[in-house]
Formats: sequence, structure tokens, C-alpha cells
Amino acid sequence: MKKEEFKLTKKLEHIAFIMDGNGRWAKRRLLPRHLGHKEGCKRVIEIVRACADLGIYCVSLYAFSTENWSRPQDEIDHLFYYLDDFFNDNIAEFIERGVRVHLMGDITRLPEHSQETIRKSIEMTKDLKKHVFNICLNYGGKDEITRAAKSLALDVKNGVINLDDINEQVFENHMMCANLPPVDLMIRTSGEQRISNYMLWELAYAEMIFPVTPWPSFTKKELIKCLKIYEGRNRRFGGLKNE
Repeated sequence: MKKEEFKLTKKLEHIAFIMDGNGRWAKRRLLPRHLGHKEGCKRVIEIVRACADLGIYCVSLYAFSTENWSRPQDEIDHLFYYLDDFFNDNIAEFIERGVRVHLMGDITRLPEHSQETIRKSIEMTKDLKKHVFNICLNYGGKDEITRAAKSLALDVKNGVINLDDINEQVFENHMMCANLPPVDLMIRTSGEQRISNYMLWELAYAEMIFPVTPWPSFTKKELIKCLKIYEGRNRRFGGLKNE
């Protein structure tokens, strides 16, 4: 008898991942840290496919933070070449599945070859509407909010908007997450239980799950385990009434 496929019954438009544990996964296997990132890239496309098949609209990935520049240069160099390979290998499938590439972060500090890869991927998928692949590169939640505040302040100074007209939606329109739904579920792999400056605005009412599995071992099966936990959560959004 064929095993029944898992299906989501609770609203889940936007799932965000902190892909933690690549280096520790490699270390346990006596491998260089960068090979953990290489293996982690394989999990990305597997998880993106699984989320698309489950009807999840947006997948966000914390690929490189504003704090990650403190890592060894050799590891950083390998990571950005793996980033190029990921998009070059999978952009055709993104187009076939209707996945639009969206960027959060400032890529101007990235190597030129990676900047070109990202811009090309965004351009090739800009008109696709079925799903969103939101990649966070040289990204930090505090930096995103600071940039939005500066942009909004400039609009007030130039008379584009009145101070009294500013509300949450107007502020959000100046952020990198504009036009993306709020995060419903955030998963951080490898057991660490913190959000590390990730999508501070977008995670306001997100459910959070912290599996101990490192990202390179985080398969579709592991994802389904997390989704089953999410299905059991009672999301009240500050109220008392059950869904």
C-alpha cells in the first residue's frame, strides 16, 4: 500500500530558514568547513522543491549575514563560488516551476562574479509569480530596519510623505521585505535557539522550530517533521480565540 503523502492543512505562505551547522557537519567528518557549505547547497534545492510541492509560496534562506565577513577568507571565497554554482545549476528548474528570485541584503560587497549571478537570476525570473525564492545575502535584520528608517526619513524631509501618515504598512513599504508575506514559520537547524539578527520585522508572529539536525542532513523527511509540529501549534496572534 502506497504511503500517503503529507499535506499542509494550516496556512503557511512563508517559511524561513537559518541554515546552521554546515561547518560542524564537516568537522565531524574530518572535512574542511567549506565542504559543509557545498553539501548544504544540495539541501537547498531539495527543500525548495519540497516546499513548492507543498504549495508554500515563499521560501527565505539566510545565506550570508552581515556578521559572516569575520569568517576565514578561504571559507568565504568557497561559499560564493558554491552560490554561483547553485544558481547556474538550478535556474532552469526555477523558471520551469515559476519561482521568482528575490534578494534581501546589500550585494555590493560580494565578489563581482556573484553579484552578476544574482542580478542575472533576478532578471531571468522577475515575471514569475507562482513561488518566491528569497535569498538573504550580506543581510542583517537591524541593517534592514535602519535602511528603511533612513529612506522614510528622507521621504519626510523631501515632502513625499507627512510624518503623521507613517504607520506600520508605510514603514514596511520601505523595507527589503516589501511585497512579501510575513513569515509563518522559521526553522533554524543544528539546535541553536536564537534568531541571530534574521528578519527581525518579518518574524514578529512567526512560529519557530529548532531541530538539532545540521543543515547538510536536513532532508525533506526532516522538513515534514517540522511541518507536523507547526500543524499542531495554535496561532493566536495575541488573541485568545482558537483558530
